[in-house]
Amino acid sequence: MTEAITEATKTVSNGKTALTDDIRAHFSGDAPITEKARSFAKARPWTSAAFVGIAALAVLNGLRGVRP
Repeated sequence: MTEAITEATKTVSNGKTALTDDIRAHFSGDAPITEKARSFAKARPWTSAAFVGIAALAVLNGLRGVRP
């Protein structure tokens, strides 16, 4: 009975959940965070570039508001 329930509750990746599933797969485990990020960047280079670009924009916007 429990096998039928676990089979029914398993989710299949689709276009909307594929990124979430990849992030969960690459960032779970006992490896250091740098290794996890490196493996994610190798698996999804365009998504990693987008994350880096957004982080750079956030830093630049944060520095823009600081006055010396």
